[in-house]
Amino acid sequence: MDKYSWDLTKIFKDETEYKNTINEVNKLLDEIVLYKGKILDNNKTLYDLLELDSKIDYLIERLYIYSFLGYYINMSDIKFIKYKEEILFLCNKANSLRSFITPELLSSDYNLILKYIEENKNLEKYKFMLEKTFRYKDHVLSREEEKILSDVSEILNIPESTYEELDNTDIKFDKVKDENGKKVDLTTSNYSLFLSSKDKNVRKYAFKKEYKYYKEHINTISSLYIGQVKSNAFISKTRKFDSILDMALYDDKVPVSLYENLIKITNNNLKYLKEFYKYKSRVLKTKLHMYDLYVNTSNIPEKKVNYEECIKIVNEALKPLGKDYLDKFNYLLEHNCVDVYPKNKKRSGAYQTGCYKVLPFVSLNYENNIDSVSTLAHEMGHAMHSYLSDNNQEYIYAGYPIFLAEIASTVNEILLSEYLYNNTNDKNEKIYYLVEFLDKFKATVYRQVMFCEFEKIIHEKYENNEPITMELLCDTYLKLNKNHFSPAVVVDEDIKYEWARIPHFYTSFYVYKYATGFISALIIADKLLNDNDNFKDKYIEFLSSGGSDYPLDLLKKLGIDITDEKVLNKAFDIFNEKLKLLESLESGE
Repeated sequence: MDKYSWDLTKIFKDETEYKNTINEVNKLLDEIVLYKGKILDNNKTLYDLLELDSKIDYLIERLYIYSFLGYYINMSDIKFIKYKEEILFLCNKANSLRSFITPELLSSDYNLILKYIEENKNLEKYKFMLEKTFRYKDHVLSREEEKILSDVSEILNIPESTYEELDNTDIKFDKVKDENGKKVDLTTSNYSLFLSSKDKNVRKYAFKKEYKYYKEHINTISSLYIGQVKSNAFISKTRKFDSILDMALYDDKVPVSLYENLIKITNNNLKYLKEFYKYKSRVLKTKLHMYDLYVNTSNIPEKKVNYEECIKIVNEALKPLGKDYLDKFNYLLEHNCVDVYPKNKKRSGAYQTGCYKVLPFVSLNYENNIDSVSTLAHEMGHAMHSYLSDNNQEYIYAGYPIFLAEIASTVNEILLSEYLYNNTNDKNEKIYYLVEFLDKFKATVYRQVMFCEFEKIIHEKYENNEPITMELLCDTYLKLNKNHFSPAVVVDEDIKYEWARIPHFYTSFYVYKYATGFISALIIADKLLNDNDNFKDKYIEFLSSGGSDYPLDLLKKLGIDITDEKVLNKAFDIFNEKLKLLESLESGE
């Protein structure tokens, strides 16, 4: 097996096992429908139903992960395209056949559930899950209505699935010239490399070619995104939520005020971001454009780091997490859990997928630079979170919400940044790592919060019966960019098409979690580096907790209250402190 590629036989050893598992799920679905109208008859029936439902979920998740990972590694592979469609059909079938469960549960009083738990201690493990279910009592429909919603779920997902095909399989950019004047293919994976080039003409050319594609397809992509907004509004209204945003935050028990405060406080601290770009403009001795934002202003050549060296660096950086953490970390790297390099038709970007009681799987598109090193640290943060949760939680709680996932990954990035800065005496290298940190902050907090505001504006306009058009989408996005960057940066007109290349908009109101994750991670990393009251052990326990409690409550056990405006403001204070340190290094003070 190629050590740089996944080994999906860890999930299913061959096609026979895969097919047998599909058959097993279908048999279990035949069994579960027999519980209809009976699940509250007594505590044993309720327990048996929940055990069966959990087993179905577990098997379907394995099938889903196997088929989609096989597809993502080669998005033109006919075999896995077929598998993917089979599993989507099976998911919809399972959801439809099991749609009676939640309405039937919620037809009872929660006190009956508590009585059953007291009578049958085996039910104790389901207590938190049942509590979360009963939170939705006002938002769950009748059995017939739930079945209809389940049946149309595939239709409601068409905007997202179509966009994914358009932006991965069908996408083709014009060739661009690299720094040596050689024409090469522009891809979603290497676009960021061109934007970080020291050659302004290379950056500008890549920027123009990138947005030429999205401009040419803007009407189609606008239609898809408008369809996504309408789907969100339909579900929100049908389920009787106060708003689409309220619906999106409800499962994590996150107050709307946190989302709104994040936008407010970020906008209040835009002065630091603009000062950063004024600094870049002074050093580069040019008026910055949108294609200049990613250039590192240090006068050292960009470091090239091969994958083996990358692993050594990340191991050193993560030493504050302890030997046991690193032993598990390296075990994953050595057992075909990471697909490292770009391939033709491979899904763009980087991501991690946990597979319960197997191993997590990480996809990179490694480009031999410091950003790629950071990406490995980030995605392996996800992987270790999955690995620790899977090995310490029941299946029903092993899956952690995205709100928490972005904390684990970003802690690793910050530890890496601190390690790189502290382990060089070269002033220019220190400048390089400070700029990298500030750029990362910009990308993960400032930029993601701008995305948050874009989503909020567009969805609220639709909820207020204002028509959503391509012009509105582009004009809104352009206005937000001007608010964030002008007058420190020339906001080029083509940036108004950037929203069309952001796949996260099809998982609506998701990206705020990057920002809250980064802010939380700043505090966690500081405590890890200072060994604050054996904080490492508390953090490992946090990573091992999966989804066994609400995310804000798990964070509070670490002493972090992300709903506190002081905590949010502290992050921007750190940004300002790093910026002042950068300016003092540059001036030689």
